Amino acid sequence: MYYKIIIILSILLSYPFAQRSPRDFERELKAQNSAIQSLKDEIEATKKRIQSENKKEKSSVRKVSNLSEEIALLQKLLKELAKEEKLLVADISRLERKINESENSLESLRKLYAKRLATMYKKGQLSNLEKVLSSTSWRQAIYRSKYLKIISKIDQDAHDTIRSLLIEIGKQKLSLESALRKKRYLKKEREKTLSQVRSKKKKEQRELSRIRKSQKELKNYLSEKQAGMKQLEVIIKKIREDIARLDREERIRRQQMALQSKEFPKLKGQLAWPAEGRVSAKFGRQWNPKLKTTTENPGIDIKGKPGSEVKTVLGGVVTTITFIRGYGTTIIIDHGSGFYTVYSHVSNVETNVDSQVNSGDVIAYMGDSGSINGSQLHFEIWGEGKKLNPENWLRKR
Repeated sequence: MYYKIIIILSILLSYPFAQRSPRDFERELKAQNSAIQSLKDEIEATKKRIQSENKKEKSSVRKVSNLSEEIALLQKLLKELAKEEKLLVADISRLERKINESENSLESLRKLYAKRLATMYKKGQLSNLEKVLSSTSWRQAIYRSKYLKIISKIDQDAHDTIRSLLIEIGKQKLSLESALRKKRYLKKEREKTLSQVRSKKKKEQRELSRIRKSQKELKNYLSEKQAGMKQLEVIIKKIREDIARLDREERIRRQQMALQSKEFPKLKGQLAWPAEGRVSAKFGRQWNPKLKTTTENPGIDIKGKPGSEVKTVLGGVVTTITFIRGYGTTIIIDHGSGFYTVYSHVSNVETNVDSQVNSGDVIAYMGDSGSINGSQLHFEIWGEGKKLNPENWLRKR
């Protein structure tokens, strides 16, 4: 009978170390909370900068671009809040399991004690002192005395341990449920804010639809795109010169070996398309009939359904997720061998900086971030510092 008590107690004491420990959850929650706070600070700083710009800048194009930037940050914040909520839900489930197991252990001990008491009552069990005094030798007396003390201590420790665990777990559960309620409330508030910003953006876009005929506003948009193009060139240059590229190259090489995939330079004309839709603007110099001028397109624009999937054309490492004026939310992926792909105007990003992605992975969804032409994907391919025509690298369709 006593060995059962010992087994129950040993299982109970070893359980917290058998699965994800509370400290692991605490560290993850702390890191997640830090990421959320950092995003909040960035949103506040962006709002202040935008307010300052709006006082000086009357261009509708700039206003829409500013709103797109706010939306991109709020979408990112919502994703981080969802991650934290998921962590909290997992931790609460873990605590509930621990409480159930502890209660089951306590119930087992109670049954054992009840059985022992019933046996003592029926058989007229001797007292501990009588057991020691009735020993036939002094060795037996010492053994019995030590044995009874050990059993008594195990009984007490088992009860104390289970009770203290139940109290502590109950406190933690209440604390986490409270935190979860707060995070859910915060998430709702952010969703409400995002809805308000989207509403403002729609008003601006309705205004833009009326002023697209205005050469002045179209010139403003082209200026915005030119500034964004230069910004993207600077980012690509920094990525190419970044010392971290050596580590990325090795990671990509190992990935290619594991998947038995070819290197980017050997896949010309074989890459899958990054999104469904028609090419609305081709690579290179484009004639603008409204402005009667020629503009440079460093990639291609794919017109598609809002919210449709944007996929990687080949495996690699995500180097950049940022907002670029005229291009909106932009993702850059390093594919090794000096080749990079750029995905712009995207929304609801599904990847993170430094994440390793495979060919065909969904990294975001088609949106209108930074676009005055509605939902589309701006896609670029860079090879050894040069802009390449994506249609020469993608499969014919």
